[in-house]
Amino acid sequence: MMGKRDEEGDPPMAMMGPRDENEDVKSIMRTAESMLRLVPVALSVSALVVMLKNTQTNDYGSLSYSDLGAFRYLVNANGICAGYSLLSAVIVAMPRPWTTPQAWTFFLLDQVLTYVILAAGTVSTEVLYLADKGDTSIAWSATCVSFGGFCHKALISTVITFVAVIFYAALSLLSSYKLFSKYDAPVVT
Repeated sequence: MMGKRDEEGDPPMAMMGPRDENEDVKSIMRTAESMLRLVPVALSVSALVVMLKNTQTNDYGSLSYSDLGAFRYLVNANGICAGYSLLSAVIVAMPRPWTTPQAWTFFLLDQVLTYVILAAGTVSTEVLYLADKGDTSIAWSATCVSFGGFCHKALISTVITFVAVIFYAALSLLSSYKLFSKYDAPVVT
């Protein structure tokens, strides 16, 4: 038995009155955007935790993520982005109409945080490259030879960060669409 029907055979939802299909689409889009905003939370927290636990000690000394400014920036950027994504997912999930100031706010914050997390991934990639290859012109030797475990974990954290960048780029495109679709095209005179 699928559900209760009235005497005329209509399902219970039909008895409640007509439902606007536009509301169904808005609800689906709101849910999809909320999920799209929650994925970077998991990615950013994962990258953050991997980097926070990244330390190695051997005969040559010890190395921790906190010894390198680029990795400290990566941890901080991932933490900020995770917090923003969680907060924005909650706000987006609330069923209420979008206002122009809200659309501008999401557009600007999505843009800023996309560049923040992109910069964190990029600077970490450069440090990893130097740690792996070294730079003989300034007498910087390859560190990953001695601290392979550290470099491997830093690489994992950086790759996860770049996956989060892809989601932030998608969010930036979505928020720009939601903002600029509110405006008409310029009139050519």
